[in-house]
Amino acid sequence: MSIDVNALASNIRMLLMDVDGVLTDGRLYNVPAPNGEMAETKGFDSQDGIALQWMARMNFPCGLISGRVSPATVERAKQCKFKYVYQGHTEKIPIIEEILADAKIDPQQVAYIGDDFTDVVVMRRVGFAVATANARPEVKQVAHHVTQVPGGQGAVREVIEILLKAQGKWDAILRQYEITI
Repeated sequence: MSIDVNALASNIRMLLMDVDGVLTDGRLYNVPAPNGEMAETKGFDSQDGIALQWMARMNFPCGLISGRVSPATVERAKQCKFKYVYQGHTEKIPIIEEILADAKIDPQQVAYIGDDFTDVVVMRRVGFAVATANARPEVKQVAHHVTQVPGGQGAVREVIEILLKAQGKWDAILRQYEITI
């Protein structure tokens, strides 16, 4: 079965994603905090970040649903101007339903990026399901698209470029940076 990724991407009005394995490479780092206890942190990709800021400037809502609770994720979500930030939720269906109700948007207008089993239930309910290159094989099987690069290494940027190109907005981004096409 051949899937027309551009056709799916052209109808998307919201981008949601998991965090660990999507916005990050999935690694968690424990480092000493000022109080002497250990604090968890993680690494995020800067090119994902600028692409997420483009989406915010275009009033294109983005959000995350993560099973883990992390102050690093809260800070990254703030930097990237996420509209929806849900942490500590491995059961993601109630969260996606809440987001859809708040946004008054059809599930077919949502793109979701995931990498692990907890993401499959959401991916089955959205219009454009994306698995990262490092996703579990079972997750890749339900995806409409699998990124060329792994999570934490530009996978989110890759998806955003697909969305912007399919919606005729990519050339404006290039012009903004004086890149001739």
